[in-house]
Amino acid sequence: GIKKPFTEVIKANIGDAHAMGQRPITFLRQVVALCTYPNLLDSPSFPEDAKKRARRILQDCGGNSLGSYTASPGINCIREDVASYIERRDGGVPADPDNIYLTTGTILKILVSGGGKSRTGVMIPIPQYPLYSAAISDLDAIQVNYYLDEENCWALDVNELRRSLKEAKAYCNPKVLCIINPGNPTGQVQNRKSTEDVIHFAWEEKLFLLADEVYQDNVYSEGCQFHSFKKILYEMGPEYYNNVELASFHSTSKGYMGECGYRGGYMEVLNLHPEIKGQLVKLLSVRLCPPVSGQAAMDVVVNPPIPGEESYSQFIKEKDSVLNNLAKKAKLTEDMFNNIPGMHCNPLQGAMYAFPRIFIPSKAIEEAKVHKMAPDMFYCMKLLEETGICVVPGSGFGQREGTYHLRMTILPPAEKLKILLEKMKDFHIKFLEKYA
Repeated sequence: GIKKPFTEVIKANIGDAHAMGQRPITFLRQVVALCTYPNLLDSPSFPEDAKKRARRILQDCGGNSLGSYTASPGINCIREDVASYIERRDGGVPADPDNIYLTTGTILKILVSGGGKSRTGVMIPIPQYPLYSAAISDLDAIQVNYYLDEENCWALDVNELRRSLKEAKAYCNPKVLCIINPGNPTGQVQNRKSTEDVIHFAWEEKLFLLADEVYQDNVYSEGCQFHSFKKILYEMGPEYYNNVELASFHSTSKGYMGECGYRGGYMEVLNLHPEIKGQLVKLLSVRLCPPVSGQAAMDVVVNPPIPGEESYSQFIKEKDSVLNNLAKKAKLTEDMFNNIPGMHCNPLQGAMYAFPRIFIPSKAIEEAKVHKMAPDMFYCMKLLEETGICVVPGSGFGQREGTYHLRMTILPPAEKLKILLEKMKDFHIKFLEKYA
């Protein structure tokens, strides 16, 4: 009941595209609707290409129903479609449907073992996506931090990987290296040379690579290009391609789809020992099957309308609209943050977040200590209370000591995003004046 100095809370704290007003992709929803309500397959209201995809999915479902259990690794025809998609994406690099798993995440479980100093260490980038640290903690594995280079647009430096690995060997057994590309929360897009360096490092140190590539469609900056780890691994030759263990991920939640609620995704796993692969299938079987509507949504992502099909022009129009809007909002956000005194934002090359560095005066740092808060948490709470803007402090993602950041999404509609950024500018200037 207390009167606030704002009329609404703007939730820029989570990458939930549809909650921020993004419209669903028509074709994706049509296919899922037809799979859910097969009686609509005779309706003239739906295009024939959507019906064709729905029939193909339903033929692989028990009783031709989305309500039945599927095979534990996922519906076979969708796994085939994922393999075809990966081959097209990677310019003909072969993909085997038997290496594809439609899952909401299990791979870390089979990689964690040992106790004490032999406990599995998982190397993750700092700043990181907090579900990684949470999953590592849940599995009682050891989190091993390596820092991205903020001064070099959050680049991944292989020398930093070496430092991190060497130090970690004193207290655990580092076996897993996780890469997020394009980056969350930092928005960088890894270049080809960096990817090659990481693969060579993993080969050298016999590390299992986890490539989080869920933002592969979200690349905005000129001169930036998404390079899949699978493709680069293949092009580096058989010594690497036949030996480096790799699991790569994609999702319906991000990209141009933004379908977070369907919980659809896939992983492709390479060079897993046959016995370990058997254990993975057993582990997947404990869950019986992945969410089936999410599997159908994933199929549309990897098997969209093609030129000549009825839905193609509308699909491309909607897809391009989402990605072009995100590119404009990425540039707008970067430019506006860099015009605020005491803030600096690296180029938003990809993904859907900004992670600007914020200057916090020593007086504010002291007051944060009194409230038993991290300084950037104190800053973000003040921002919320005074403007209604909800963002996440950088301390929630990890950052170099003595630096402060915040993460916000670029998902709000452009007009609302402009208002949000103007409000943040006014707040930040007043904050600096108050605590100078």
